[in-house]
This record gives sequence, C-alpha cells and structure tokens, in this order.
Amino acid sequence: MIKRVSVRSAAVVGAAAVAVLGGMTGPAQAAENYGQYSRFAERSAGQHWADGQVGGQWTWKPLSSTTSEISWGDPKTWPPSYAEKFVRAGNWLMLDGWRDNGTYYDVRVTKEQIGDAKCGNLQTLATSGRQHYVKWDIPAQGYCLKAWGTITEQSSGKVVDFGHTQIWSPAASCSNQYLGNQTCVKQWESWWDNQGSPGKPITRKLERDQYLARGKGMAFKIHQYFPKEWKSEARSYWTW
Repeated sequence: MIKRVSVRSAAVVGAAAVAVLGGMTGPAQAAENYGQYSRFAERSAGQHWADGQVGGQWTWKPLSSTTSEISWGDPKTWPPSYAEKFVRAGNWLMLDGWRDNGTYYDVRVTKEQIGDAKCGNLQTLATSGRQHYVKWDIPAQGYCLKAWGTITEQSSGKVVDFGHTQIWSPAASCSNQYLGNQTCVKQWESWWDNQGSPGKPITRKLERDQYLARGKGMAFKIHQYFPKEWKSEARSYWTW
C-alpha cells in the first residue's frame, strides 16, 4: 500500500507468520495477526528514507474498531489528500477504495483467486464485493491473492479496470540500516490497470516488495522493481 499510481493505482500492506501450538497439555498459543505488524488499529505513523533523505511518510487513522485509513505522502506537504480505506471482515482485511482530489474511488472485484505461495493451485475466492487484501490471522505458509475488477470515480462515474496480484510470506528475520534486526512479513505485489486508456487491456504499473515490522508498522523496507528500481528503509515510527 503505497500511494497508488494512475487513479492512485497500485502500491499497498502486510501479514503472515507462524501460529505456534502449545504442548499436548497446554493451551494453544494465539496466532499473530496483521494488526501487530501493520498497526492498523492505532494512530501510528512512520517515515522511510531513500538516498539519504526522506522517501515518504505514512499514517494510519482508525475510523472505528474495524475500519482504518492509511495515507502516504511527502511530510513537507502533509497531510495529503490521499487515503486508502480498509475494513476488517472476519479473518480478512478488505480494501474498500481510496479518496483523493476531493472524491472517492470505489474498488470492487469481478474475480478473485487464492493459491499457494507460487500462485499455484488457484481457487475462486470471490466474484463481487470489496477486494480481499490480506488475511488477518497470519498463516504458517505463504499464499497468493489475485484480483481483477473496477475502480469507479464517484464524482464522475468514470471506470478503470485493474488487476492486482499479491504474495504474502510468513514472518521471518529482517533488518535495515537504521533500526537493526526485526521480525517482518513480506508482501510482493504487481498492479495493472488501464487508466488513461479506457476499454484497452490493462498494463503493468507497479511491482515491488514491502516489509512490515512487528510492533513498528509499514514500509520497514521497500524494494520497487517497476516502473524503475528504487529502495527505501524505515528510519522512524511513532504514535500521533
């Protein structure tokens, strides 16, 4: 979840870790969840740096116990007009859409699939509604999510087609130059749309890895591969 390119298209959040069971005579230990890594339900924030300067800033703004908005932007021009809205529904965090430029963009799927960490063994997950963005409880195995659908600009009714593929990996050790060793979950994502070319096939707009650090939040590390290679690392986190 980083500020979407084209109609604020793809960029974007993290989950996946091992649910450890207790012994035969002890109670099961609770699985970790996405909230512990993203800080979704907290007034949390952070800055990530690239090339010796601030590369961007983010904040979560909880709207209710199950709904929160995340903004991404330049701290010099904060707050941004852009914010993505996520809603927790059972064991899923769903992407509802985002607001920008004085209007709201609804994200609705026409087809979703879920499969293994290599995007094999795909099965239908949904054919309508909000996008399934990430599992709330972190599973022991990685998994793949594929979504296709539409983005509708509420102010004009304009529609953009999109495709979004994500691979969420289990929790593992991670580190960056500013904050040292942590535990992270990794999200790989590829975003496609036809913004600016209505009715045409969707084309790739973004591909990247993002790491979320347990207890800290978003953008611990970002490695963008497309449209150009770019890297950043979190330098500070706080509660506002």
